[in-house]
Amino acid sequence: MDVPYDLTSYVRVLKMATTPTTEEFLQVSKIAGAGIVLVGFIGFLIGAVMLYLPGGA
Repeated sequence: MDVPYDLTSYVRVLKMATTPTTEEFLQVSKIAGAGIVLVGFIGFLIGAVMLYLPGGA
């Protein structure tokens, strides 16, 4: 493990990184929110199916 080489590569990546524009941020937020809602809905459906199956909790 070459620590100085690793640090220089991290610094290079940080120098290339930029702050997202408002439009980019909103787009990423919408996609992430849609994913969270989708996973929650799938969990709700699984819970509902498990509840109504015979022997469900």
